[in-house]
Formats: sequence, structure tokens, C-alpha cells
Amino acid sequence: MPLLNKVRTAASGESRGDTASLPLSRLRLALTLFFALDGFLFAGWVVRIPAIKQQTGASAGDLGLALLGVSAGAVVTMTLTGRLCRRYGSHPVTVATAVLLSLSLALPPLTRSPLSLGLVLLVFGAAYGGINVAMNSAAVDLVTALRRPVMPSFHAAFSLGGMLGAGLGGLVAGILSPTAHLLGLTGAGLLLTAAAGPVLLRHPSPAPPESVPAEPAGPADPPAAPTAGHRRTVLLFGVIALCTAYGEGALADWGALHLAQDLHAHPGVAAAGYSLFALTMTAGRLSGTALLERLGQTRTLVAGGLTAAAGMLLGALAPTVWAALLGFAVTGLGLANIFPVAVARAGALAGPGGVATASTLGYGGMLLGPPSIGFLADWFSLPVALTTVAVLAAGAAVMGYAARPARG
Repeated sequence: MPLLNKVRTAASGESRGDTASLPLSRLRLALTLFFALDGFLFAGWVVRIPAIKQQTGASAGDLGLALLGVSAGAVVTMTLTGRLCRRYGSHPVTVATAVLLSLSLALPPLTRSPLSLGLVLLVFGAAYGGINVAMNSAAVDLVTALRRPVMPSFHAAFSLGGMLGAGLGGLVAGILSPTAHLLGLTGAGLLLTAAAGPVLLRHPSPAPPESVPAEPAGPADPPAAPTAGHRRTVLLFGVIALCTAYGEGALADWGALHLAQDLHAHPGVAAAGYSLFALTMTAGRLSGTALLERLGQTRTLVAGGLTAAAGMLLGALAPTVWAALLGFAVTGLGLANIFPVAVARAGALAGPGGVATASTLGYGGMLLGPPSIGFLADWFSLPVALTTVAVLAAGAAVMGYAARPARG
């Protein structure tokens, strides 16, 4: 896998010495904490969506329209965050958007109508979109400097944070009101940002080792400028990321509601559905590097897409809660490494610009999926709407196989 930031054991890594590796290790830890915080806060919000829906008196269509506020805010911010990162650096932007995300999380339980909820979610979406672009930009710089394939570990931290946030939400769903719960998460987010933020603010994004090209185009060739064919392939991998992130967003926002509304699960069990999904996704990402080394990129993409499609069909159409939970778990395993592989492959082809394109498309899918599910649920039913996750996962598998000639 020469194009997936393959591990290098060249002497240049040793010549940097402990004085250079220590700041990089601190940066990696701090950045990992921000990825985990992002997943933790996002999951804390999504497990309380059923309560917020009831509080605002929103129908499925009204809720879908309100959730579109998250998408709109994020898409606008994503187009601006790259410029902010280039001007001020990805580290300060990561810290600033983490503060905004933490503060905005306390706003949804204060709303009493779908319209006010949608307006509040504009702010939440802006913060969520901004921190994801900034974190991924910082992660790309760090991966390049480390010369190690650690990108899946950052996304594993996001999934682990989501699992913990959803698990905590399930435990307190019957005890704390949404206001008390989300306000507590705001405080936790601000505390973690205060602890990890200074590390990013003190150290700029690391430069790649001078003795090793940042993105080798071949065994001994310097990196070449992206061609038109590369740009098309980058867009293809961006669409693959979109298809799989659509499923992650759909399960995050609608999985608990499906279990509670259609299968009459207890609120704690319903909240545990996303936690189980996040757990299997985390396990899949933690083993992602070994899986890629064993199967290669194409087989990983195809197997992951087909596994997720099968799992989501079971999760959406199963007649019992436990079968649906099994489907969610299988879906998490299938989707685990598709997004990181797509983003890393786009970066190998076109550098940071390719990463930005694939990330924006991917997170766009995560944010546009929930409102799409809401509209489809109004027209058909929520289980039928959730089967679109399986359709797009299968489509990602087909596109991953079609992209195999570009892995030269």
C-alpha cells in the first residue's frame, strides 16, 4: 500500500531525536482528545433527539427540516474553514470551534418549536462542520510529519467518543432532563478544551521531514501536480466517503428513534443502539491498519460496503429489537474504515486539497443524511427510509471496486 502513508523506518525518523518526537506525541494525544470530544458531544446530542422531538412537538418531517439546520450551518462553515486554517493555522481554529461546539450544545433543549430548534442547530452545525475540517487538516499535517498510518486512530477516537457519549446518554436518559444533560456536556467540553487546547496553541502544525517527500508519487519520484484524472478520482473517493458517512449520520440521528418508535424499545436500550454501532466502528478502525495491510484498499472498501449493506438491511427491517441491534453492530464494522481509506487515498492523489475535498463531501453526507431520512420517513416509513443506508453502502462498494485502476 505505497499510497496510504505506509510506515517508514528510514533513518530520518530517528535523526529527529527525542526533542522532536516529544512535541509530536503531545500533538497526537491532544488532537486525539479533540476527535474524541467531537464524537462525545455529537453523540450526547443525538441520543436526546427523541426527547427534543417530543418537547418541540415536531413531526418526523418537521424534525428532518430542523436537522437541515445542522447541514446548512456545517456546509457554509466547511467552505470557510479551509481559508481560516490557511490564514490562522488549523490548531487555533480547532480550539476555537471546539469552544463554540461545546457552548452550542446547551441550546437545543431550550427551544420549544421546530423553527427555533432549526435556528439553534444552524449554530451547532457551523461549529460541528468547522471543527471537523480543522481537525482533519491538523491530522493530515501530523500524519505527514510522523510518516505513520495513524489516520484511522483519530477516527477511532471519534467513534470511541461517540460510544461513550451514547452510553452515558442511555444511562441518564431516564434520570436527567435534556437541559441538565446537555448543559453538563457543555461543561465537560469546555474543561477538556481548556486542558488540551494549550498544546495545540503552543505548537504550530508540524512540517514533514525534510529528508522524505511529503506525498511520494512513486518509489523514487517526487510528488507530481494533480492531473485531471486525479481530480476525478478524488471526487470519486469523496462520493465514497459521502455514501458511508450518510449511514453514520442516519444511524446517529434516527437509530434511537427507530428502536424506540418502531420496535418499542426502552429509552435506555434505544440509546444503546448507537453506542453499539459506535463500539463496533471503533473496533474496526483500531484494527484498520492491519486489515489494510492484509486485504489492500480495494478489498477493504468492497468488503466494508457489502458488510454494511447487509447489516443495515437487518437493522432497518428486523422485527425484533435484538436483531436490529445486531444489524447496527454489523453496519458499524462494515463502515468503519471506508471513510478513513477514502480520505487518505484522496490525499495520496492530490495532497491536502484532495483531503479537503473528500472530507467536505464525506461530512456533507453525514449531515445531509438525517434530514433526508426524515423526509423519506414522512413519505414512506422510518424503516424503509433507513434502507437507503444499505443502498448507498452497496454503491460505495461498487465505486471502490471501480476505482481500483487508480491505485497505481
